[in-house]
Amino acid sequence: MFMPNKSNAIISNSKILDYLLSETHAIGKSKARYFRSFGFDETNTPEFRQGLLNIAKTEPVAEVSESVFGVKYVIDGELKTPNGVIIHIRTVWIIESRDSIPKLVTVYPFD
Repeated sequence: MFMPNKSNAIISNSKILDYLLSETHAIGKSKARYFRSFGFDETNTPEFRQGLLNIAKTEPVAEVSESVFGVKYVIDGELKTPNGVIIHIRTVWIIESRDSIPKLVTVYPFD
């Protein structure tokens, strides 16, 4: 199964800059260290975003869960980094109740 409406998935700039690449975010700073170690930074956020969107659009859903906020979809995939290394990551998306657009929730390393 693939995520519904995957072609319309979105990732906000703040999700990348203020969370995934933020070295001061309480939860995101460990993720920032990880992604920055492979060359992701503020200069290549379009490539980072596109790589994450490609996973959402091309890989099957690994897990689905429902909450009061909506339906979450877990999708695993490979991401080519600016350093040329391929990393395995897990992405989590949500389609909020009364909405149809998948939005990125989080990303983390996955083996």
